[in-house]
Amino acid sequence: MSTAEQPTPAKRRGRRPGGQDTRAALVAAAREVFSESGYEGATVRAIAARAGVDAAMVNHWFGGKEGLFAQAVLQLPFDPVELLSQLLDGPVDELGKRIVRRFLTVWDATEGGAFPALVRSIASHDQAALSLKDFLIRHVLENVVSRVSPDRPELRATLCASQMVGMGMARYVAKFEPFSTTDIETLAAAVGPTLQRYLTGDID
Repeated sequence: MSTAEQPTPAKRRGRRPGGQDTRAALVAAAREVFSESGYEGATVRAIAARAGVDAAMVNHWFGGKEGLFAQAVLQLPFDPVELLSQLLDGPVDELGKRIVRRFLTVWDATEGGAFPALVRSIASHDQAALSLKDFLIRHVLENVVSRVSPDRPELRATLCASQMVGMGMARYVAKFEPFSTTDIETLAAAVGPTLQRYLTGDID
């Protein structure tokens, strides 16, 4: 039989090979499972099954559930320096609206992204709470407040954080209606003035 007549080998079936595509599949699946079940409720077996890979691949790529959680959930989808520049680009008296608009735009694009997984895991995973605090308050809001606020920057930053976390909970975790489906501009107009008061107004 000539080379041209050789039969084409059948494609292999079964689980994914253990390459970078497996790693990416595990990260995506983990974010979904952690969002649904929180850190304690999520199992390596469930995550691997969602990704279509062998559970041993979790240890191979991440060293276990803790390492996978760090990669899938604690690595939040923002560059703090770039985000800070975007938030400060515009009139100070519209900063509250820009913060609401920017965060919801990014979160909506990924249906909340890692936020639901992070929130559901806070009660059972100390690092989740520290990660949210470190990113949202220390890297973003405290930097914003220090540039525009007259006093009490730490309190103002945490007041803003309480508003943003509450919005994220209502929109992506509890999915309160009509809040969860209201357009971003409407929410920016409604909630932005509250953040603005926290940022630059009288909070006594």
